[in-house]
Amino acid sequence: MLSAYFFGLTSKQWAVTGEFTRWGGHLMNFVGVDTSQFSYFKLIKFKGTPLTRIDGVMIIGMFIGMFVSALISNNVKFRMPTSKTRVFQALGGGIMAGFGARLAMGCNLAAFFTGIPQFSLHAWFFTIFTIIGTYVGTQIIKRPMFQSKIKMKKVHKHHLYGIHDVDHTKRNNWLLVACAALILFLLFFEFNIQAMFPLVLVFGLSFGFLLEKGQVCFTSAFRDLWTAGRSNMTVAIILGMIFSTIGTFIFIKGGTPATIHWAGLNTIVGGFIFGVGIVIAGGCETGWMYRAVEGQVHYMLVGVGNVLGSILLVLVWDQIAPVMAYNYPEVNLLQTFGPYGGLIITYVGLLVMLGLVYVYVKWYFRKQNNNTHAIQQEELS
Repeated sequence: MLSAYFFGLTSKQWAVTGEFTRWGGHLMNFVGVDTSQFSYFKLIKFKGTPLTRIDGVMIIGMFIGMFVSALISNNVKFRMPTSKTRVFQALGGGIMAGFGARLAMGCNLAAFFTGIPQFSLHAWFFTIFTIIGTYVGTQIIKRPMFQSKIKMKKVHKHHLYGIHDVDHTKRNNWLLVACAALILFLLFFEFNIQAMFPLVLVFGLSFGFLLEKGQVCFTSAFRDLWTAGRSNMTVAIILGMIFSTIGTFIFIKGGTPATIHWAGLNTIVGGFIFGVGIVIAGGCETGWMYRAVEGQVHYMLVGVGNVLGSILLVLVWDQIAPVMAYNYPEVNLLQTFGPYGGLIITYVGLLVMLGLVYVYVKWYFRKQNNNTHAIQQEELS
């Protein structure tokens, strides 16, 4: 629901990878690359700084909101990757996810969670092929090369307690005070740049707080569905889109323009690469963000990979876009089927998605029960 209000009040989608691509542009400028020669940066309006862009302010707010939520949950601890394999997965999967997301003009937010409520056909293409990609990704990570070896070591009794058993109250209180001071500074600073920016910062803080508190990760939503039949997160995400669609529709009817992209090969290929990448990496765009601020170095590397993947897409966009994107239409379902026809089709699609999740879960556990029964019969015989 917050994403719908964010759209209505700012005319912007709740999205992150476009801004991360601009961060990649700043990095390219820093090392002496002339970014003006790349048309993709013109396409995503690369100018200013994160503090002078709506997306930039919103993402800064998300990071702060996630950090505050993690502090309250006593979930901030520096944690290194458990193996070299995990480092490879973080960077490799992150690069794939960043490249795929920007090829498709959006990630699990802009081309899925907020893309479908924007009534863009490309979001449905992206969603279908991302789901397929996540299934393929789960098959890939089952391979022996992705399995980390267990290392046993002797520890003292006082080292047996987990992160949530350690009292970090004093440290967390000081960090919360620092976060509050930073928020107040940004609110004052941003108001002097643009009157809307403090509101954008508040939205970012809210998004970030809710994502970390709920441990909302689109990767686990589909990976856990395929591997364990767990559907709670998947159902919650679909319900979120069901709620936000009507709010977005009302704002569009009121004159706020929807964001529509090419329903082309770029979306299909990009969605598939993104789906495979987020499973290999272990986290989607929002998932790596909140885990990184919790102190998990693995997901910091996923974020680095995301930025590198977006830079890679920028470098090849001018060569592949004429074939994969520009020749395809930008299909707005509200224009193609009429305002209420597009709304009905979107809701039918979301309800079908919800029904398929239910059917898959029933099939998954029926298969598990049958396999268990077969094993028991074999043991008896």
